Amino acid sequence: MDYLETKNILFHTCLDWLENKIAIASKAMKDAQESANREEKSSAGDKYETGRAMSQNERDMHARQLAECLKQKQLLLSLNITKKHERVSSGALVKTDAANYFISISAGSFVIEKITYFAVSPDTPVALLMMNKKEGETFLFNKSKNSILKIS
Repeated sequence: MDYLETKNILFHTCLDWLENKIAIASKAMKDAQESANREEKSSAGDKYETGRAMSQNERDMHARQLAECLKQKQLLLSLNITKKHERVSSGALVKTDAANYFISISAGSFVIEKITYFAVSPDTPVALLMMNKKEGETFLFNKSKNSILKIS
């Protein structure tokens, strides 16, 4: 499989991962709002207010998670995955002697054709150490010297 096919698969895998997170956060936010709306006023008014406040706090937490996921989705969609990179930058696929990275969003690891790739944000420590480096250059990560073998 060539680098463009691999990047395309990684891109869509990250997008699917985000879409799943967006759906979960949206449902959790809706459920928390419905819970707050169902709280009934009782003779113990404080209990009612506390229950509504807790449901509202939960809804707000899920709303923040949803907003962050939507922001990540915009970042992912802004990548040009067809570009062949000469230096490590957003959208690059980077092979080092230690691991393989897709510089995109922080989405964890994915296995494609028995090869593990780490989807990392350009702001992660490992990506920051690699940024703007070319093939053959090295960087120190977790007290280990790593060589950049291929950038695509």
